[in-house]
Amino acid sequence: MRIGIDLGGTKIEAIALDADGREVFRKRVPTPAGDYGGTVSAIAELVQAAGEGTVGIGIPGAMAGEVVKNANSNWLIGRPFKRDLETALRREVRIENDANCFALSEAVDGAGRDAEIVFGVILGTGVGGGISVHKKIVKGVNGIAGEWGHNPLPYESSGPECYCGRKGCIETFLSGPAFERDGRNLERYHERLARALAGVINILDPQVIVLGGGVSNLPSLYTEVPRIWGRYIFSNTVATRLVPPVFGDASGVRGAAWLWNEATTVP
Repeated sequence: MRIGIDLGGTKIEAIALDADGREVFRKRVPTPAGDYGGTVSAIAELVQAAGEGTVGIGIPGAMAGEVVKNANSNWLIGRPFKRDLETALRREVRIENDANCFALSEAVDGAGRDAEIVFGVILGTGVGGGISVHKKIVKGVNGIAGEWGHNPLPYESSGPECYCGRKGCIETFLSGPAFERDGRNLERYHERLARALAGVINILDPQVIVLGGGVSNLPSLYTEVPRIWGRYIFSNTVATRLVPPVFGDASGVRGAAWLWNEATTVP
């Protein structure tokens, strides 16, 4: 079996897939927020409940050598997470950014399964992104490929402070909490998301952009944003499709499980 773990800010989810990608186990528990040791223990208990198999883990950050960086679950930052999990589980684990896992899942057998280039977007507590090319994760030399949420929002003169230390990041406008602070103004959200994704299309030019996270459940995003983004894209025609995930909230955890498919991962 392939076991996947999705470590979120409020919940940890485990899934197990058989050789054909069918789900045979799933369980969620609350995240012990702020408690590093408790987080390691909670994951270990979920893996043990799932049974024997390979283990892939999606985290809200990235590994920088032996330690975690750029995590909005900041109790993970600077910790030797992989080593500690392997000690607790007595088996090897693979760890990847949660948005990369989401993109991989949808590229393998989801909304982007027929696409060469897939950009996966997380619009949740934070804003993340992942890139899959030919059903493989693109990590980048610095391990930050796809991290569009900490670029400035195009054509916005100023913005609020972000936890990363900068002002005006896309995340501060397009995350779920930002949407709530703005009074759930859909017209403004559509416009801002269109501008932000236009920048991605101008650089990456993907066939498919898949939206995940809580905000992605708004149906109007899939009609209104493509109607607007052409104003900001350097092309007379735009063939990129904006779509919801086939696997919904389970895409991230499925992608974590797929980290052990050698045909779909890169070192």
